Amino acid sequence: MVAVSGPVPGGMLDVLTGFISELRGAGLPVSLTENLDAMEAIQHIPMEDREAFKYALAATLVKSNAHWRAFETVFDVYFSLRGPQWSVDGEDGEASAEAQAAAAEAMADARRQGEGKGGGAMEGLSAEELAEILFKAMMRDDQAMTRAVARESVTRYAGMEPGRPVGGTYYLYRTLRNLDLEGLMKRLMEAAKEEADGGLTPLEERLLKDEYELRIDQLRKEVEAEIRRRLVADRGAEAMAKTLRKPLPENVDFMHATREELVQLRKAVAPLTRKLAVRLARKRRHGRKGPLDFRNTVRHSLSYGGVPAEPKFRYPRPSKPEIMVVADISGSVAAFARFTLHLVHAISSQFSKVRSFVFVDGIDEVTRFFEGVEDITEAIQRVNTEADVIWVDGHSDYGHAFEVFWERWGKEITPKTSVLLLGDARNNYHASQAWIVKEMRKKARHVFWLNPEPKSYWDTGDSIVGEYAAHCDGVFECRNLKQLEGFVEHLA
Repeated sequence: MVAVSGPVPGGMLDVLTGFISELRGAGLPVSLTENLDAMEAIQHIPMEDREAFKYALAATLVKSNAHWRAFETVFDVYFSLRGPQWSVDGEDGEASAEAQAAAAEAMADARRQGEGKGGGAMEGLSAEELAEILFKAMMRDDQAMTRAVARESVTRYAGMEPGRPVGGTYYLYRTLRNLDLEGLMKRLMEAAKEEADGGLTPLEERLLKDEYELRIDQLRKEVEAEIRRRLVADRGAEAMAKTLRKPLPENVDFMHATREELVQLRKAVAPLTRKLAVRLARKRRHGRKGPLDFRNTVRHSLSYGGVPAEPKFRYPRPSKPEIMVVADISGSVAAFARFTLHLVHAISSQFSKVRSFVFVDGIDEVTRFFEGVEDITEAIQRVNTEADVIWVDGHSDYGHAFEVFWERWGKEITPKTSVLLLGDARNNYHASQAWIVKEMRKKARHVFWLNPEPKSYWDTGDSIVGEYAAHCDGVFECRNLKQLEGFVEHLA
């Protein structure tokens, strides 16, 4: 392979510019400096090496692991049909020489005779023979053969038709269903146990299982990438980029997140809490100077002959706030409450005390579920299953929940307490009891309301957030992790 030297060719410059524009369109923050770094990087790598090219761009353009999936999707779309060097198989779509050789060998093993058709001609194989080739490729970790099988599987099972307005997810489902990955995993483990002379220890079995899961996951990615390449060839890169564009984890709407997006959100919470904890501690430690300390300044001026050459200030000692979180966990706002509780308790070291309450039409304190628990996810699950939050019919009743909270725990609110009220304030046309929020505000340091609905939806239908907002220090729209992070910084 020959590395590129000198300036980036004009055609490649245009492609790279379009690629970076699409990254920005997908939400990735790419600065001009990073753009220049990417252009410099691709001058020093073999252009024929797709993986090297991909990771060189990622190293210069991706700043967060949470953005990797979006980057990978955009890369696959934009560079899938950019000449022979961008295709794993070459421009003509035939299998590489390495894959062809592996195919010939695998087919010979599968048929137990030397009657394979050679080359990359897998179309003549039966489904059982193709499955046998895939099994042997997985056993040997033969990546070239895995790509060849993935390509043939898409051709055979996806049922792709030019011009058909079907998303890639449908084609992926059809292909993977026919490959029977669960059955493949079971067969791989059985074969590994048979090959082991003295059997496998539990640790060896676990390590082998993890390894095979990685290989199968790679197969899944190869199938997905092949489907994308074919969709790009049919519909064009621009159209496919728009179709595949998804919000970044920090921008995913709590109220409308899919199961896959919720998984990504959970992964994003851990690094976010560490970053927030460090930032809040630094903010408290490096507080601004307070007012001038006149007496101390005069005292130190004596060493300068009475000249106040060194002014002294009163340095504030900000105390850690106490937090009371009162969260609606009904219906679609449950995901929002779950992530807020997760975030607040994960950075509880930045607060002197954190107490949590959840409600639907009844209310219960759930602080006990978080005490001494390392895995906060487990505590959240207990909140959802064990908290006593149903009073009558299980429909949101903010007024009754706030009334019970005030009667049972209102006296424990102090001037050090910041109260966080979480919910969309959709009260099913019950009485608001907004006077309770007013009384909270009289006793508390702050009362804030976090609402996961867009502002345009507030005070529409049965939403009465305006009645409560009149007595709060602030009402914030918190639809995603990015907005929630901004509020927590404001809180401290």
